[in-house]
Amino acid sequence: MRARTWSLVGVLLVAGACALIAWCDARVRRSSAPHLYDRVQDVPMNRVAVLLGTSARSRGGGANLYFTNRIAAAVELLKAGRVQHILISGDNRHASYNEPIAMRRALLAAGVDSSRITLDYAGFRTLDSMVRARDVFGQPGFTVVSQRFHNERAVFLARRMGIAAVGYNAADVPEGYGRLTALREMLARVKLHFDLWAGVGPHFPGPPEPIPLPAP
Repeated sequence: MRARTWSLVGVLLVAGACALIAWCDARVRRSSAPHLYDRVQDVPMNRVAVLLGTSARSRGGGANLYFTNRIAAAVELLKAGRVQHILISGDNRHASYNEPIAMRRALLAAGVDSSRITLDYAGFRTLDSMVRARDVFGQPGFTVVSQRFHNERAVFLARRMGIAAVGYNAADVPEGYGRLTALREMLARVKLHFDLWAGVGPHFPGPPEPIPLPAP
């Protein structure tokens, strides 16, 4: 009898967890959808694009398609005149791992002028990147650049915190390329609801470092 009771409890817990994950996922998708864009000509004008960091190399050592496609999307925004400046926000957890520097090199190689690039080395999480773009770099609204799944969460977070963010979706990766990433994303969507409920802030709020930009 006891074993059957515990089995029932286990089933209920799993069902509850699955329902929570599904609810969080649907809420993020629905809320962010009106603020995401797939075509560069449809993106609202903003002074700054926040380019979300990722490693230049995949776990296997080859080129990371998430990285490559985000760089291409950021360059498209600049060339189309939809933004004037790129704020690269990524992880610099130790000397041998520096997402912002790697992305800066890629942008420079693509022909972007260095004066149009600012680096945020403390974008350890998406929440950190969104809050620091506003509070440290002085941007109350901006265009987030990442793949759609990531933009959904970033824009949802930003708007829940009063930031006028929109997202430009970089090209996605082939099916099967990012299965582990997709699993992590589902769990991250649950965590963001707890973070918002608890009022979690960035690891390093930092002093203000406004990005100097010409008048629009």
